[in-house]
Amino acid sequence: MRAIEISRTIQIPEDVEVTLQGRKVTVKGEKGTLTRDFSSAPISIQLDGKILRIWAEWPRKKEAALVGTIYSHIQNMITGVRKGFTCKLKIVFSHFPISVKIKDKTVLIENFTGERNPRKAKIVGDVQIKVQSEDIIIQGINLEDVSQTAANIEQATKVKRKDHRVFLDGIYVHEKIEGMET
Repeated sequence: MRAIEISRTIQIPEDVEVTLQGRKVTVKGEKGTLTRDFSSAPISIQLDGKILRIWAEWPRKKEAALVGTIYSHIQNMITGVRKGFTCKLKIVFSHFPISVKIKDKTVLIENFTGERNPRKAKIVGDVQIKVQSEDIIIQGINLEDVSQTAANIEQATKVKRKDHRVFLDGIYVHEKIEGMET
């Protein structure tokens, strides 16, 4: 038996401005502006003052789950424009010292397990990357961009054709924080 309606509401903070055009949500805050289009989702979104309502009428299982997913995406957008997101990665090596450099929209990982050619990882979206001795700090207002950039760097240093229990060299995510450090 299906539910009549699945609904979630978001109370918008005072320092955040949300606009809605159809199913396109724009969130503005002190850190910046994020826009996301939910027009492909079979759900309804309504903005009434400082309350945003997301709902689906007579939802199937997938549509009911989509209400919670879109709710979480909009919550992450609000958190991003208020505080931002930070992801810290640790450079780990045992014998060959790994060096990391930023060039345009790519991260160059040099001397990984003694390799001559640098490995490359793509920087997604508008994120700032700082390299501090054995730490890489990724900061931005869009959670998906920060997380995907961190995942790209981690995947670029994946050990292949060796026992990964013995060869532990690589760059690994060790901390995720809501908020940006200056």
